[in-house]
Amino acid sequence: MTSLPWLDPDQLWFPPAEDALVDPDGLLALGGDLSPERLMLAYRNGIFPWFSDDQPVLWWSPNPRCVLYPSRIHVSRSLRRTLNQHRFHVSADRCFGRIIRLCASTRAEGTWITDDMMAAYGELHKRGVAHSIEVWNHNHELAGGMYGLAIGRCFFGESMFSLETNASKVLMVHLANQLEEWGYQIMDCQVESSHLLTMGAKTIPRAEFLSILRACIDRKPDQSDWNLSWRWPGPEVQ
Repeated sequence: MTSLPWLDPDQLWFPPAEDALVDPDGLLALGGDLSPERLMLAYRNGIFPWFSDDQPVLWWSPNPRCVLYPSRIHVSRSLRRTLNQHRFHVSADRCFGRIIRLCASTRAEGTWITDDMMAAYGELHKRGVAHSIEVWNHNHELAGGMYGLAIGRCFFGESMFSLETNASKVLMVHLANQLEEWGYQIMDCQVESSHLLTMGAKTIPRAEFLSILRACIDRKPDQSDWNLSWRWPGPEVQ
């Protein structure tokens, strides 16, 4: 770590993402701050913060990168049955603060979502950059949720939780289809997981990911008010 650049909070810059370490994969820089301006600069360049309370701010750009192309969301037969039951309703930006707190508190392995992170992404939410997606059951109770950043035609997923079976999968189907309708080109998932891979996510080389960002990050989507209108079509095709 001693060879990595330390970022001065008074200077807004990052080294190129290509300079990130191989081991640990993607670690690029330390220090700096979580100001809205620095966070925006980071995501625009394929970089994100990930650290614990007892660490300085750590900045990452892993290689390969896990992404989901909205048009390629995978719906299994069992998930199709769940969607056809209309057990859940999906919304956006109804309770951002509650969603990010639940993303932090529901992780059995601990969380990187510190109080400072919550405050930083809360500020981005006020600026219309960070968004929450909520999944509600028939009793109007939260069943799952996610938060992430929308910049240009790119969505950067940060964290997700599920309190009821399949709630997060229903969220992913609705979000991906809505993003496709709005002209988004990619959903950044950062690091692969079995859950994401079963939903259609894949890993691509960092160079390819950065190329997509350069092509899409400054292009406005077809809609920017985050009023979710996409609904599961159903019924199930036999």
